[in-house]
Amino acid sequence: MAYAFFAFFACVVLAYGDQIPAVLWHGMGDSCCNPLSLGRIEKMIVDKIPGIYVKSISIGDNIIEDTFNGFFKNANEQIDIVCAQLKADPKLANGYNAMGFSQGGQFWRAVAQRCPTPPMFNLVSVGGQHQGVFGFPRCPGSEALCEMVRKLLNYGVYERYVQDNLVQAEYWQDPLNETEYRKYSVFLADINQENVKNATYKENLMKLKNFVMVKFLQDTMVQPKESEWFGFYKPGQDKETFTLQESPLYMEDWLGLKEMDAAGKLHFLTSDTDHLQFNDTFFNNELLPFLK
Repeated sequence: MAYAFFAFFACVVLAYGDQIPAVLWHGMGDSCCNPLSLGRIEKMIVDKIPGIYVKSISIGDNIIEDTFNGFFKNANEQIDIVCAQLKADPKLANGYNAMGFSQGGQFWRAVAQRCPTPPMFNLVSVGGQHQGVFGFPRCPGSEALCEMVRKLLNYGVYERYVQDNLVQAEYWQDPLNETEYRKYSVFLADINQENVKNATYKENLMKLKNFVMVKFLQDTMVQPKESEWFGFYKPGQDKETFTLQESPLYMEDWLGLKEMDAAGKLHFLTSDTDHLQFNDTFFNNELLPFLK
């Protein structure tokens, strides 16, 4: 009996001593396995946390498909695909930490709200546009892809075809036409609870132990950069911005962020650089601790 007890105790210690897996999601114009971006991040994590299992999300069967789908596959469909991938991976059955870059950060939040199984413990959003964007200043993809995106946005960002088929349109928030945005947005208005208030979204997001948001102070990609901390333009214009704490989303606590903030679960980090331009020291000191 004594042997059985100690064997059981050893198993428990081993189970709790294992590193929590980390799952990464790239941004627009990138892919799961680019050795200069997500591949490098994965290597940094593995080098600093020996034995950790790292998974990098891919929407498609190869790098080309994954990159293309970052522009042209409906965001809601992407969330469904990722939820299925997470559930199908036995190494994630006991939970994981999520790290997303640019649009990958806000997509992870949608996963946290919609797919509580397996459990997400920490969410690290690196430049994620949680209030969306109003502007498309630079594009990290190929010239042909970027030109196609611009034409579709110019055609009519809230047209049904564009909303269903252009990822960036699905988190485009027009402060000059909020009524149209709320009526026709197929993704952002839903996850931000701007129409129907889904109690499950709030309940699921509040299960996070930590929600980390990185804002890039010199960001020339995300307009406005305040979106990376849930801020945005004040209604009716595109110059002055409000903070998360000044928004109805926070004050009326549509997503539980006010309660999470009071509990110390929200972490607002800054990097005095352009979009996603952080160095190894910033990553190791500020972000990596949330993956341990």
